[in-house]
Amino acid sequence: MVENWREASLRSLPAVDVTVNLYKRAYPESRYPHALLVQAVQEIVDLLRRQILAAGSSEELLGLSVTPEEVALRLGSWLGQLEVPSLRRVINATGTVLHTNLGRAPLAAAAEAAMKAAAGYCNLEMDLSDGLRGSRHQHVEKLLISLSGAEAACVVNNNAAAVLLCLNTLAAGKKVIVSRGELVEIGGSFRIPEVMSSGGAGLKEVGTTNKTHLSDYRAAIDAETGLLLKVHTSNYRVVGFTSSVDVEAIVSLGLEFGLPVMEDLGSGLFLDLSAFGLEPEPLVKERIAAGVDLLTLSGDKLLGGPQAGIILGKRVFIERLKKNQLMRALRPDKVTLAALEATLRIYLAGQPLREIPALAMLSMSAEVLRQRAENLAERLRRHGQNMLIVNTCEDFSFVGGGAMPLTKLPTTLVVLRPRCGSFSDWVQKLRSGQPSLVGRVQGDRLLLDLRTVAEAEEEEVFRCLT
Repeated sequence: MVENWREASLRSLPAVDVTVNLYKRAYPESRYPHALLVQAVQEIVDLLRRQILAAGSSEELLGLSVTPEEVALRLGSWLGQLEVPSLRRVINATGTVLHTNLGRAPLAAAAEAAMKAAAGYCNLEMDLSDGLRGSRHQHVEKLLISLSGAEAACVVNNNAAAVLLCLNTLAAGKKVIVSRGELVEIGGSFRIPEVMSSGGAGLKEVGTTNKTHLSDYRAAIDAETGLLLKVHTSNYRVVGFTSSVDVEAIVSLGLEFGLPVMEDLGSGLFLDLSAFGLEPEPLVKERIAAGVDLLTLSGDKLLGGPQAGIILGKRVFIERLKKNQLMRALRPDKVTLAALEATLRIYLAGQPLREIPALAMLSMSAEVLRQRAENLAERLRRHGQNMLIVNTCEDFSFVGGGAMPLTKLPTTLVVLRPRCGSFSDWVQKLRSGQPSLVGRVQGDRLLLDLRTVAEAEEEEVFRCLT
């Protein structure tokens, strides 16, 4: 009986040990352990098997080689990928400053230097004056207090962790009152109701999606209430027939009933950027002055630092947070603290718009961007006239990172299209290069916004495109 084509293809798949031994003979200097070679060949053979099973006819397998020699070649490529770092540098030409997929805020040079200095042994939890054990929070707490006016501060690994820790510490087993219009969801399906549940707190919604009044909060308070929560809707806006309760009124209500008041500020802003065309955002110092007991915000958004969850507020509550067993699971590492400390020192020195990349990008003028875009476009026209169609157009940049959703910053884009070949292959090649160049794709055009490209990177952009 003659075997069918699928069975024949499956039978021809090489044995794992045969392929591994073939590779070892071909590359006797290979430093990879035997177990890793076996794992790699198993994965390659399994992929081939699935391709054979998925094929609709023998013609679909004409280009598929399953000899031991071919699989050994694939093994070499598989191992080669281990040499390439997964996290790679990207030139962000999208115009989205806090691009979550690209790592949000780029760090200041001082923050990068601080991370390098802290990479080895450092005084993370040692008081060098007496040699005794110290607290990792001490490296940034005084700086945060000076910048915000809060009584105390601590840091965890991101703002979601900050919210979780606060809810678990202040309201586990109790109810948390929050307006329906503030039950936000941010990227990665982080939702306020779910994080409350994870923190052991119960949710008590008040008001409606578009209107909530102080009387709604008052009516909901009972013996089971543990916390009044306000959430800044940093990644969306409700407009039209709306009403919300300001934080000062909620603080007064909390004082009346002896309840702590917490606000999740989300992005968090230490500096007023409205003069540069950005929509007004509540400032950290203003919220602390309003009397909230705890305030949470992100480190890698409008602050312009590393990923971190910053918690500011009254000392009595901050001390409780530090003693919560969750703190050990949520605390930041030494390089994060080093980068955050360096970033905060830039604010204290009064140079954030110049030295913090995200703030410099957000405050860059439309005229500067127009000139940069036109200069780059002209260089590309002169050098790549036979390869690229180059134009410029006016458009807008975006803040990103779930911050300032209504802000559109005027910019000038460099508009590119290859004269021949596949547009998608060209874009993929740019994205896979060293460094990777990522812009906006619109139809068959690649749009580059230099707002998010450092001037020192422009020469690299030119080389990538030519």
